[in-house]
Amino acid sequence: MDNNLVSLYDYEAAAKLTLPHDHWDFIDAGAMDENTARRNRSALDGLALRPRFLRDVEKLDISTTVLGSPISMPVMIAPAGGHMLAHADGELATVRGAAKSRTLMMAATNSNYTMEEIAEATTTPRWFQLYHRGREVTETLVRRAEKSGYTAICLTVDTPVPSYKERDVRNRFVRPFRLANFTGMEAAAGDEETPSWLNPGVPGLTWADLDWLRSLSALPLVLKGIRTPEDARLAVDHGVEGILVSNHGGRQIDMTLSSIETLPEIVEAVDGRAEIYLDSGIRRGSDVLRALVMGATAVAIGRPLFWGLAVDGANGVHQVLEILRRELEIALAYCGVTSVHNLGPGLISVPHGWGSGTVR
Repeated sequence: MDNNLVSLYDYEAAAKLTLPHDHWDFIDAGAMDENTARRNRSALDGLALRPRFLRDVEKLDISTTVLGSPISMPVMIAPAGGHMLAHADGELATVRGAAKSRTLMMAATNSNYTMEEIAEATTTPRWFQLYHRGREVTETLVRRAEKSGYTAICLTVDTPVPSYKERDVRNRFVRPFRLANFTGMEAAAGDEETPSWLNPGVPGLTWADLDWLRSLSALPLVLKGIRTPEDARLAVDHGVEGILVSNHGGRQIDMTLSSIETLPEIVEAVDGRAEIYLDSGIRRGSDVLRALVMGATAVAIGRPLFWGLAVDGANGVHQVLEILRRELEIALAYCGVTSVHNLGPGLISVPHGWGSGTVR
């Protein structure tokens, strides 16, 4: 490990120096005033660990499973499009980095390599993240994913209409690489020369479509982007196996709660009927621990994978994950706990009023 790259923030700084300005802004930016992107961090920072000592923490176990797939730690690769913005090997490097750390990658609909190419690169567990693009195209994508050995469909639901990031507008940013999964069906994908802020949302997708989607495949269904207990209850009522609590890293709509703030009430609403994961804002192993204590089975990282890619390709992704592994083990030991499956109450301090708000 490079002695100058000891935290994810070191990788962030190095990646910023490496990447072209417009690529960096596309990866880094949040929507509008970027308040939600900042809140993802400030809310996590507001939760303090409560260390417990004089306990035997010599042997630590942070391995777990997600929908039955064993992973070496409760940290996964979140779905994000366009990995070639950071490295020529794009998603192939990312999945190889995930494999080195023995964890799961969620491959994005808007990837620069096809889902088949990603699947062929390694045998690490993979989910396919789906953007609904109309029934014909969606059915094709789902069937390809199942045939390629993906073990779950992760449907993104939090983009009902197109959104944009103002930095991209100012930079006149245009995706420079192909959307590989749409080769041969460019009309469905949209013109690749179209600025990213005009990419289609999913306005036609409703709860009524989930039964149809489930009929296409026997794969488990995870919903990405659920932010309220009301929608969480609807999700489990429709039989989904997993919920990824996410605000898209603050990239789609501003002025919403952070993911960690919405996690407790979603956990309560689901009441064990589905696995729950979290992304948006994870930067430290202590963040992972705080999310697990509040009810998540695992977390996922988005922007940090780009930082690792930009610095050192597959090995950079691997090192980012390994930093989180080491930090999680340290945080776990300081809380006097030896397994991520034995996280009882009292391990974190939640300030009065944290995460609360009046609903009108």
